[in-house]
Amino acid sequence: MVARPVLGWRPRHVHMTDTGHDYVSPDQLRIGLYIDLELGWMAHPFPKGSFKISSERQIDTIRQLGLARIRWVPFRSDPVPQPPVMPSAEPATHSAAALEEGDGGARTPQQDRRQRDRLLLEAQRNSLVHCDQQFGAAIRRYQFVLDQVRREPDAAGQQCSDLVAGFVAGVLGQGESSIRLLSETMGDRACMHPVNVTVLSLLLGKALGLGQGDLQELGVAAFLHDIGKTQMPERVRCIDTPLSPIDCRAYQQHVAHGIAVARTLRISDGALRALAEHHETIDGTGFPRQLPGEAISLAGKVLALVNRYDNLCNPPRPSAAVTPHEALSLIFSQMKLRYDGAVLAAFIRMMGVYPPGSVVQLANELYALVVSVNSARPLKPRVVVHDPSVARAEALILDLERPDAPGIRRSVKPSMLPKATIEYLSPRTRICYFFERAVALDPAEVMA
Repeated sequence: MVARPVLGWRPRHVHMTDTGHDYVSPDQLRIGLYIDLELGWMAHPFPKGSFKISSERQIDTIRQLGLARIRWVPFRSDPVPQPPVMPSAEPATHSAAALEEGDGGARTPQQDRRQRDRLLLEAQRNSLVHCDQQFGAAIRRYQFVLDQVRREPDAAGQQCSDLVAGFVAGVLGQGESSIRLLSETMGDRACMHPVNVTVLSLLLGKALGLGQGDLQELGVAAFLHDIGKTQMPERVRCIDTPLSPIDCRAYQQHVAHGIAVARTLRISDGALRALAEHHETIDGTGFPRQLPGEAISLAGKVLALVNRYDNLCNPPRPSAAVTPHEALSLIFSQMKLRYDGAVLAAFIRMMGVYPPGSVVQLANELYALVVSVNSARPLKPRVVVHDPSVARAEALILDLERPDAPGIRRSVKPSMLPKATIEYLSPRTRICYFFERAVALDPAEVMA
């Protein structure tokens, strides 16, 4: 009986370096391992990116980040003794993996397909979890800003700036972006709305060719655009039912309140201007200053349009919500004179005719939920199809850009769907978006 030396233990098959750290795969994580996630603070839910793993829950969370490998530091990690190797009393039996491969390690096409589908399913789950976590972290950051805005305005302003800088780096650093529909109800509407508007405004700003500095100002303005509502009575914070003329004027004051709060956070003049313009429209009917189109900044035009879109999809009263497809159609057919033509055209190109969250019927009669749109190629979104022969938890996302994929016949109101389809697709009552790198998963690459 020979035991391996404890101090020399390393996870097998790690990528070795000469800089005092190594790499492990997610399935090699253990309690006591000191890791460095090599991610920005927005990309994970932990207080710090470097720490010693202390629980199985932390391991599960790390695995959900979708990382192919994780850096660990051997000299800061707890050693783990290896169990003694005992002689086997019986010949070794075939492992489940070996049985899966068949005799001699040969694999059948059916086994290859099952393995490919498992890997694709795991990849799409990890991507959704990652986006959900980043959106949730942004909501928590907004709540922090609200809590600190009076007591520590400098700290609140810095937190806002840091969050937007992380978003901008992500939007600019990943090439083509996909707009991803998130899980149901990421938080209360008052905090979801500014994060949603920030994400879509930055993606639209990128589509319009804005540089890093302009995107930073746009993102800060979007993140803070409704902060003035915290200074108002509850009854007029959100337009839910028709307001009296007095209450309507009081509601419009949230812009002035927001400017006053934003000034205490020391945001830039460009961000302050866009915030002040987020309810202005190019036909001069907006508020508070009824500015004509030529007097509104590009950032203000972007913010006004995106704010309107999200308010249609996510109104204070959920029963008044329209689908993302209906929101775009309504803006284009009834409100297009209020918004800059070039900005609106870019927004429609970016979101596609059927934005994420839309329910559609395909040419083969099946119903599907649009879950992702490549903002550079939006006419063929990615969908989850209601296929009764596939368990809901095992449903793979179908990329409609595939040559053999069916086209979309029409948009459908969720209320018109059969009960079984509603239960399967779970159309969202609150529409939340985040961005992810637009990568079509190639089954051949997944199997490599």
